[in-house]
Amino acid sequence: MPPKNATSLTVKQATLELLRSFGIKKVFGNPGSTELPFLSDWPDDIDYVLALQEASAVGMADGYAQATRNAGFVNLHSAAGVGNALGNIYTAHRNQTPLVITAGQQARSILPLQAFLYAERASEFPRPYVKFSVEPARAEDVPAAIARAYHMAMQPPCGPTFVSIPIDDWTHQAQPLQARQVSRELGPAPEAMRTLAAALEKSERPAFVVGPAVDRAAAVELMVRVAEKAKASVWVSPFSARCSFPERHPQFSGFLPASPGQLSETLRSYDLVVVIGAPVFTFHVEGHASIFDGATTLFQITDDPDAAAVTPVGNSIVATTKPALAMLLELLGETKRATPAGRQLPPPPAAADPIPVAFLLHTISTAMGEKAALVEEVPSHRPIMHQFMPMPGADSFYTMASGGLGFSLPASVGMALGWPDRRTVCLIGDGSAMYSIQALWTAAQRKLPLTVVVINNAGYGAMRSFSQVMQVRNVPGLDLPGIDFVKIAEGQGCHAVRVSKAAELAPALKHALAHDGASLVEVIVDSAVPLLYAQRGRT
Repeated sequence: MPPKNATSLTVKQATLELLRSFGIKKVFGNPGSTELPFLSDWPDDIDYVLALQEASAVGMADGYAQATRNAGFVNLHSAAGVGNALGNIYTAHRNQTPLVITAGQQARSILPLQAFLYAERASEFPRPYVKFSVEPARAEDVPAAIARAYHMAMQPPCGPTFVSIPIDDWTHQAQPLQARQVSRELGPAPEAMRTLAAALEKSERPAFVVGPAVDRAAAVELMVRVAEKAKASVWVSPFSARCSFPERHPQFSGFLPASPGQLSETLRSYDLVVVIGAPVFTFHVEGHASIFDGATTLFQITDDPDAAAVTPVGNSIVATTKPALAMLLELLGETKRATPAGRQLPPPPAAADPIPVAFLLHTISTAMGEKAALVEEVPSHRPIMHQFMPMPGADSFYTMASGGLGFSLPASVGMALGWPDRRTVCLIGDGSAMYSIQALWTAAQRKLPLTVVVINNAGYGAMRSFSQVMQVRNVPGLDLPGIDFVKIAEGQGCHAVRVSKAAELAPALKHALAHDGASLVEVIVDSAVPLLYAQRGRT
């Protein structure tokens, strides 16, 4: 352990003490020359998690942070490493995941000479996708900058922060810095909540639209109590990255589409829509959003002031989720409305060869049960997944809020690190898997309880679908023949198997889920193109 005498502490020692006081037990990274002074003589009580590429390091830290609900700490390499990681930094920004990202910088004395491997205007590089970014003016300011980065990352709405640190700063002297307690819950304005409660009391057909902030706040059970007391239908916001309501609950109605016309039609029968923990609304294609024309009363509860500011109509209440839901539950009176009926799940799909995606997803859902966590990156199959893989609720489902590929495989590794006593299942497409396939190595080396299921339809299925929706033809680069995921996984130390027959699927999944360590199942599926939206911008 480093000495406690303030006069003998180095910047590195002060920083490590600070990480310990914040409860940070793992540092994710891929080392470079400008990080070596920080990594030298690494302490035994902080686990350095090696990723084989910087985007994977950030993805792992993101998954770990979501599993532990504490900031993930990432150490990247100067400008080149930060550049490699930017896609997953953007995803962490959209996920609202707390990360403290540090990056090496060349020595201050040679920065004016545009030294090799230096970062020009380093603090500007990751903007605007970090909440705070700085290269401290003095070496002794580094621990304070990291402390500020941690507190800002953890303050709702959470997100990544960034500190650039010159290579020679770590050996300078610094004063020790004690961790501070900073509260993170923001209560709602009581009058605004009374107005919402009154609107719910008057409503004949209310609906809640729940988003990822509910699960991030560990408030799913509270959300269920509010929905049951209000007797409201419950929908999931478009592109929600978490499961914020049990999808077998009798009041659960389904998933809102990201088409303005389809979403408006879906919510047309409700006179009051209350959006909780999500934007109003996230769209993907053009079209007229008649939901904003005034026939439906809209309320929003969000911990994100930016989301409140861009909401086009209705009333927004800025507060963190738990105190807002707790106050709403207290304010709600008993209602004479009938409890609305939720969606009806389809019957189990039939087996066939080639394997239908619906049959695959239903089989996975049955095999993994309700204790495992699912990390998903199969955008072309998400509508089918919503039908045949109902999630149980809190801490059960994760995906990328950004829509950018390359997140879920390393994120599943981070989640397996955060949940060593729970199985993590990564459901990923063949195209998606190749963005961060090297994350398998970390999982194999650490024998993590992780099972990766690769849906192989020999191409970018989502792009095939959108080429049909957008009525464009002869698009190059959509086919991916000849990738052998079994050999790739085995080459990185994972147990792996390929399944092409429906009769082989259940036994292969059972074996993979019980495997002591990381496993991969490559499933060859029917390559029929799913249609994500019926028509662009129309219902």
